[in-house]
Amino acid sequence: MVPAKTDKVVKRVTMVATVVASYFLLTADYGPQPNAFDPVKKAILSMQNSVKGYVFGSKIENEVTEAATLSEKEQ
Repeated sequence: MVPAKTDKVVKRVTMVATVVASYFLLTADYGPQPNAFDPVKKAILSMQNSVKGYVFGSKIENEVTEAATLSEKEQ
């Protein structure tokens, strides 16, 4: 039997993968022209940037950390 948390994660990943695959299949013929799926594209890109920021750290956090380190070295 699969633990409840694992089952929940698998279901969510499956739902997200289904939405992303559907988006790519529906927009494959449209190319770069504006269309009705632009809000979905923006949401996917926003989620992608959020995940990148969470995994790799955001550029703003890195800049603040570097500035703090430089100011500490100067003192």
